This record gives sequence, structure tokens and C-alpha cells, in this order.
Amino acid sequence: MALSNSQYDTIIRSYEDRQNQNRHLLSQRTAYVYRQIDGYRQLCESIAAVSVAQGKKLLEGDENALADLKSTLNRLSSMKTDLLLGAGLPADYLSPIYDCPDCQDTGYINGRKCHCFKQAVIDLLYEQSGIHDMLKEENFDTLSYDFHQGEDLAIFKKNVNTCKNFVNTFPADYSNLFFYGTVGTGKSFLSGCIARELIEKGCSVIYFSAAGLFETLSRSMFDYKNKDELHSLHEDLYGCDLLIIDDLGTECINNVTASQFFSLLNERHLSKKATIISTNLFLEDIQNRYSERIFSRIIDNYTICKFTGSDIRRLKKTLK
Repeated sequence: MALSNSQYDTIIRSYEDRQNQNRHLLSQRTAYVYRQIDGYRQLCESIAAVSVAQGKKLLEGDENALADLKSTLNRLSSMKTDLLLGAGLPADYLSPIYDCPDCQDTGYINGRKCHCFKQAVIDLLYEQSGIHDMLKEENFDTLSYDFHQGEDLAIFKKNVNTCKNFVNTFPADYSNLFFYGTVGTGKSFLSGCIARELIEKGCSVIYFSAAGLFETLSRSMFDYKNKDELHSLHEDLYGCDLLIIDDLGTECINNVTASQFFSLLNERHLSKKATIISTNLFLEDIQNRYSERIFSRIIDNYTICKFTGSDIRRLKKTLK
């Protein structure tokens, strides 16, 4: 996934903040050592003076200048280390400080993204997804078939396989998912499972409840004071790798937001950006509640997954 400019800038700023903090910490340590350890500052000044003097000799043709410089610097550095150790400080107390020594807090090693940069991307994607805490519990590792039986179990297993195939072929094979059925049968859970797997791959995932999404669509039409913030969110909605819309049918809808909703679904489809929609409504309810073109867009461009069975949330509470 290619980061947006704003996402990339956010990560780079975090590296700059990290570098500034570590430079400040090193400056504090240096000032402490100069105050508390007699002779340390003088040794540092001697190293600078010797380097300049031997450099002049080297330019003047003194063939022994470089060897003499190395010998002197080694001796003075050893004296500095002895002073630090004698004061109860580690030998590397005044060495440059890095959160990631591998890339020295630049994010790159030989022009390639460091492992810490890749982790920063994943952390940012989790934060921006809106479901960071939820995904700690709702993922394929915690998936259980214990709350389904008979035909409901077979249907649920089929839906799980559909979700895993969605993840395994993403983003090479463009597809969308539409989950519908009774309350508490695993729709939101499987959406979360997919979200976690794709975020770990470095894909951008944004989650919205339908109520929150339609409120945002409405604000984008009339909130002129925060237009920059809303413009950025608009770009994310249309451009993220996966958009999850949960609990469709719980939102307040009117002709304006319905039109914006269709535009969102249509533009994402034309851009081949995947969307997952879950709802407790049945297909005939969707057809009656929304316009024919919204219903047609869903039926034509989404893999339809029906969920059946008992309310898993209620069963878990009963067991507790």
C-alpha cells in the first residue's frame, strides 16, 4: 500500500521528534558530565586541539601525522572512558542516542525502509482505522465455532472461508463483501478479523459505524469551518484500501446523504477499492430502505454472505 502524503508526513514528523528528543537528552547528559566529572571537558577540548594540529601537519607532508593522531586519540578516548566508569556511568553514556540503532532514527537503511519504519506504518494504520482496541480480541486467532450448530455452523464456516480467501487474494483480486443476517451472529467479528490481517500487511483500513459515516457525510456538506479536516477525511474514505461500514440501517438518512452514500460506493468501485458492509437488515429491507441504484450497486458488486444462528454475544454473557 502506498502511503498518502499526510500519512507519510506524520511518520516522518515522528522520526524528527524522536531525533530532537534524543539530541536534547544527549545535551543534558553532556552538561551533567562537564559539571560533575573534573577533567572531562578538558579532555574533549584536547581531542579537538590535537585533531586540528595533526591535520595541519598532515597537510604539510608529515607522514607520521596520521598515525600519531590515531594513537593520541585512542589514548585520550581511553582516559575519557576511565573517567566515566570511575563516576559510575556506562562507557557509552555520551554516545549518540537512537531509538533504532539500525537506521539511527532515519527510517531508512541504504535507501530501503527500516523495520522500524514498517512498524510505524502498521501502528499508524491501526490508529487511523478506528478499531485498534477491538482488533486485540476480534481476530482469526480468537475465532471459535463453539457457538454455532448444524446448518448455522456450516453457513458460518463457509463465511469464514470467504473472509480468509478475501484476505489471501487482497488486493490482487478486487472484491467487496456484504454481510447480512440476525444480530450477534459474527458479522462484525469477521469484519474485524479481515481488518487485522490487512493492517498487518500494511494496508489502510478505515472502520465506520453507519451512523458515524452518514453523520460525517452530512457534515462534509455544511461544516465550512473544518473543511480542511473534512477534506482529508474525505480523501481517506474514498482512497483507503478497505472501508468497513458496520450496522447499515442504524443511520439517519435523507436524500442528500443517500446520494453521497451512493457516490462513495460507486467511486470506490470504479477505483477498485474494497468495501465491507454489514447489516442486521435483510435484503428486502435494504431494497425498501435505500434507492434502487444503491441496492443494485450492492447486489451487482458485492459477495453476499448471509449469517444465521443465535446471538453469540448473549450466549457468551450467559456462560459468564
